[in-house]
Formats: sequence, C-alpha cells, structure tokens
Amino acid sequence: MEAFIHPNAKVDSSVQIGPYVVIEDDVVIGPNCILDAHAVICSGVRMGRGNHVFPGAVIGAIPQDLKFKGEQTTVEIGDYNTFRECVTVHRGTASKGKTVIGSNNLIMAYCHIAHDCVLHNNIIMSNATQVAGEVEIDDCAVIGGGTLIHQFSHIGSYVMLQGGVKVNKDVPPCVIAAREPISFCGLNSVGLKRRGFDADRVARIQEVYRYLFMSNMNITQAIEYIEANVPDSPEKEMIVSFVKSSPRGVIKGL
Repeated sequence: MEAFIHPNAKVDSSVQIGPYVVIEDDVVIGPNCILDAHAVICSGVRMGRGNHVFPGAVIGAIPQDLKFKGEQTTVEIGDYNTFRECVTVHRGTASKGKTVIGSNNLIMAYCHIAHDCVLHNNIIMSNATQVAGEVEIDDCAVIGGGTLIHQFSHIGSYVMLQGGVKVNKDVPPCVIAAREPISFCGLNSVGLKRRGFDADRVARIQEVYRYLFMSNMNITQAIEYIEANVPDSPEKEMIVSFVKSSPRGVIKGL
C-alpha cells in the first residue's frame, strides 16, 4: 500500500499521504496538506498549505486540448482548498501557461476544471460541475450541481447559479442566474448578507440591476443610463466594469 513519490518532488514533511497516492516529478506541495488514497498529483502542480485532496482526484493532468503539444505548464493552487472524490484539474496550455485556483474553495465530487481556468477564492462548486477551458470564476460564487460552463465564460463574484444550468454568457456579480437559456433571476441578497453586505450596499446593487435587467433598455442603453444617472459607488463600478469588459456579452434580463 505504498505511495509513489518522485524523488524530485518537493513535498513538505508535514503532508499526510495515503496509500497508492502518486506524486510525479516537478511537483511542490506545501505544509499540512492531506492526500487521500489513490489521489494523483501530476507534474507541474504547485500547491500551498492545508489543501485536502480526496480519493481518486487527479490534479494537474495534461489538458484535453488538441493544440497542446507537451509544453511546460502548471497548476497553481493556493491554501485550504478541498478537492473531493474524483475531481479533475488540468494544467495550462500555451494560451495562458497555467491553471490557477485560489484559496478556501470547495470543489465537490466529480467536478472538472479544464486548462487555463482561473478560480479565485471562497468558491463553492457543487457535484459534477463541468468547467471548460479559460473560464474565470470570481470570489464567493456558488455553482449548483451539474452546471455546464462554456469555455471563456466569466462568472462574477457573489453569484449563485442554479444546478444544471448551461452557462454560455458572462454572469455579472451578485445575481442569481437560472433557467434555459440562462437568465437573470434576481439579486443574490441572502448570499450578500451572509458575506457582510449591509442594507445600503444591497440597495445600491439592486438599483443598478433594476436598470440593467428590469427595464425596457438593451444592455448598451442601460449602461449609458446607469453611468449618467446612478450615483457613483463601488458597487456601481463593480457591475458596470464587469459588463463593459465582457467580450461574450452577459446573460439576458427578465
């Protein structure tokens, strides 16, 4: 029941390693990580402290991208993440060179995170979510089980996605998104309050979305109106900046 640890891997002495774990060459694993039975940590993984990799998870396998030609790329992982059973995380391609996962994320069983993705911090990704290449997910997003996220999509901070939804447009911050096709379904007010947003901040966010998604204006018209008429605030800037920088376009409104 011995693990295989490549002699060139740099594994902190405090790491707990279960039976049949495989740790390949060119791996760095920080203090107090836990690698359960049959976990596989492939070449190119850089892992911080306190991460827990459950049985059968594979971190850092080469990408499922036909353009990948064996280039040296990485998976860079922060601290205190949980990768549940059979999660797969692929390393980067020449496009960005790395897949990045921040800290304090919960990635539940059977999720897949493809090449060159960027996941920030405090994300909850429920079972069997499938994330295609070069997706970005911002802080504190909650992804329902079985969600399918199209390549290059951007999911904003404090978003809640309905389980099983198909994401093919960018999802701006602080909203609930659901239905088919994916649509704005209201403000994630419960999630915002749990994250410490007071009533005034929530109201400012709600005002922006009232014009963006609940008026007769299209997105371009709504952004122009918001910039000209809604008082400046960090919340307004966060939403407007996200929408204006979206190359794919954002989800539709009510």
